[in-house]
Formats: sequence, structure tokens, C-alpha cells
Amino acid sequence: MKTHITYLLAALAILQSCTASLEVAPRGYLTSGTFYQNETDAKAALIGAYSILQDVYRNEHILTPNEICADNAVPFLTGGADRVAIWRYSHNTSNLYPGQIWSSAYQGIQYSNVLIDRLPGVSMNEQQKHVFTAEAKFLRALHYFNLVRFFGDVPLVKNETTSLEDVEIPRSPVADVYQFIEEDLLEAAATLPPRHADNDKGRATSVAAMALLAKVYLTRAGNTPNSPYWAQAASKAKEVIDLNMYDLWEDYADVFALANRGGKESIFEVQFITDIKGNGFTTGFAPRGAPIVPNNGFGIFRVTKSLFDSYGADDKRKSVTFLTSYVHPGTGQTVQLSVDDPDPTVAVSFWKLADPTVRVGLNGGTSWPYLRYAELLLIYAEALNEAHNGPTAEAYQALNQVRNRAGLEDLSNLDKEAFNDAIMLERRLELCFEGHRWFDLVRRDRLIETVKAENSFDRNAPITEHHKRFPIPFREIEANKKLEQNAGY
Repeated sequence: MKTHITYLLAALAILQSCTASLEVAPRGYLTSGTFYQNETDAKAALIGAYSILQDVYRNEHILTPNEICADNAVPFLTGGADRVAIWRYSHNTSNLYPGQIWSSAYQGIQYSNVLIDRLPGVSMNEQQKHVFTAEAKFLRALHYFNLVRFFGDVPLVKNETTSLEDVEIPRSPVADVYQFIEEDLLEAAATLPPRHADNDKGRATSVAAMALLAKVYLTRAGNTPNSPYWAQAASKAKEVIDLNMYDLWEDYADVFALANRGGKESIFEVQFITDIKGNGFTTGFAPRGAPIVPNNGFGIFRVTKSLFDSYGADDKRKSVTFLTSYVHPGTGQTVQLSVDDPDPTVAVSFWKLADPTVRVGLNGGTSWPYLRYAELLLIYAEALNEAHNGPTAEAYQALNQVRNRAGLEDLSNLDKEAFNDAIMLERRLELCFEGHRWFDLVRRDRLIETVKAENSFDRNAPITEHHKRFPIPFREIEANKKLEQNAGY
């Protein structure tokens, strides 16, 4: 944490050039003595807090570990060494990915804490002040939720960091972190409006807080039969469903269409602007060297055969999710892609978040779907199955809504375990490439068996129990002497 203190302290005086829709230009700064004077200053700071999510989700911070540390993706073995290392479960404390996750989360937490602590002294409408505070708490909860799932116990920083003396604090127990997350989300749910104006899509709402809380309860339930969190997850998900504010798009492709940003299936998303403030999904995941995107494809990882083959022949999601061929613009020939061929130039690629309109490399405009209605239905179905020791009619209805949109038939007559298996498969197929898979395998205690079974390209990962947590980055241990490393690292 001390490593990043200079950057974090800059959050004392964030000034954003921005639009009302939170689609932002790069951050700039004012001195702390002149900032936080009025509502305009406070809104600029709030947008700065949101823009951290663009930094987190535009590249690989959350996506790559969730996909390649599970069974959905394989990094190209001639690519980044840090990707290959975590895929093979050769984790070390200097790996890029734990470092990115940790530093970006605490950067976001600092931005939220600064806003929360400074807002009481700002001259502005009191109701708007409460809304801004609740949004900052929603964002803070989101960052802590990422941290606690990756690292377990983490330092619980509740207020603005103003000096080096504030930095060295020990890790707080997982239960305390989750309690703090719950408190922030409950306040956000009670304070925020259910919707914002169309030009403010992308801001947190009371409904987004409720839905995220359902996911937090689901995660806290883990793999524990009769946990009270199952019923809490089901109850909170049902609150959102009963509002009738969200629905599934009829066509799975419409979920990710540029025209549908903030649409009827989006509960909370991170928005980007094509060729201005974009993400790297299109160029980053196109086949290596493929001349179909700006700068040609980077091909940083490929699809596993086990994921690709898990889609049935009638599953409409498969053709949307993957790029399986393309027409070479120079030769006019069709290039067929493969899940088996080790050549990175002909590898099947993740494609559902690609932006076909992008003209500047790493600047696609597709939103990051942090939480959408399809996932909420699956949360509801899973939680009901556990809370009632078997699937209820409502659980089947929620699961089958997602399946039917994919062109699949209803499931019925399953026992509790078979229904759980069906939910896990549906989450994998519906939500792949959205940063959920590793989290799902860990919380349901299926990580080790699943990773050991996924041995494409001679992976043979030596995974053990301690890999259910990532290592605390070495630079953070060195900077904060009160931090203790996770067991096994």
C-alpha cells in the first residue's frame, strides 16, 4: 500500500473533464486547498471514483485470473510470462496480476474514502450529498468484494489515507470485511434512486446495490449446506426480480450490442467509449496477428476445448461468444480457427465483447457487464435450491428462462446435486469471459478438481488448497510490515 501512497494521495484533489454519463477523459488534479468547495467539485470527484472501474475492467485485472486460473482459457505460451505462471499455478508474490488487483482496488477505495470523508463539508444540496456518498460506498463495497475473494483477509481501510502513518495496518478477518461490504451496500440500497436519467446510465442504483448484495450473500454461503446466507441471497434476488425493472434480451447477442449499453438486462456495467476511452477486448483477444482489428490481433489467450465443447449444438450463445473463422481482408480467403491447433494465429477467440466499429487499437466501446439480469436469475435459482434442499418451481423457472433464451429446453426432475451441477454449467456457458469462473469454482469448492481435469497444452497444474487465495504482492509486504502473507506462499 505504501508503494502506491503518492498516487493514492493525489485523490485528495481529483478533477475530471467529464460528461454526465460518466464516460470520462483522463483525470487531472487541483490542490487540496481549492477542491471540494461545491457540487461541481464533488461530482468531478465522484466521476473520478467511477473511472477507476474503467482502469480495472478495460484490460485484464479481473478477467484474466478468473478465466485462465480456472478452465475457460489458456494463455499463449509465447505470451506474457505472468499469465503462463498463474495458469500453471506457479504463483509467486511478484506476479503482475495479484499486484494489479491489489493496487487498483485500494486506489478505488481511497477515491471513495476521500469523497465520503470530504462530502460533509461541501456546500451543496443535502439530498444530492447523500446520493453521492451512497454511490461512493457502493463502489467501495465492489472493490472490497474483489479483494476479499482473491486474497481472503485484507486491510480494512475505512477512511481517507492522508499520510504515510496511516498506511501500515494489519489484515482484517474475512468476516469483518464482508460485514463492512454489507453495511455499505445496505446504505446504498436505502439511499440511491432505482434509476438515473438516461444520460447518467452507468451510475450505481439502489437496485444494483440489492443485486450485488444477493451475490455477496451467495458467495458467503460458499459450499455450506443450510447456511443462512442461501435464504438471504434468494430473498434479495427476489426483491430485484419482483420490481419488474429488468428482463432478458430475446437475442443473446443484444446483451453486448453497443446500442444496448445500460439496457434492460444491465443491472450494473462499466461503460467505455469507442476510440476515445475504450477497452482492449477486441484487439486483445482476436487471433494473434489477425488483420481484422486495429494493430492486428494480440491473441493474449485462447479458448479451452472443454469450454468450447460444453455448448450443445442448439445453444445459440456459442456463435456469439466465440470467433471461429474470419475472412482475411487481403486474400479474401476464409481462415478457420481451432481449439486444438497450438498455432496462436488460428486459435478460436472470445468474441462476445468485441466492438466491430473500433478503429483505434485497445479502444473498443463495449461495456463490461459487471452484473446483469441473467446472472441474478441464476443466483436466485442456486440460492433457492440450497435454501429448500432441492429445486423449487421458482428455481426451475429462473434457470429455464436463461436456458430458453439460449434455445435450450426446460430442465426438470433434478435432485439437489444435479440442479447444482446444472447451475454451475449454466453460469459457465452464460457468463464466460465476464470474470466469474474462478470465483464460482472457489466458492463451491470445485477449483482443485476442475483445474486438475483441464490439462490442455500440457498444463498439469500442481494446484493445492492454498491456491484458493492469491499471494499478497511482495511489494505490499515490503511496504507494510503489518501484513502477513497467505499460507503456502
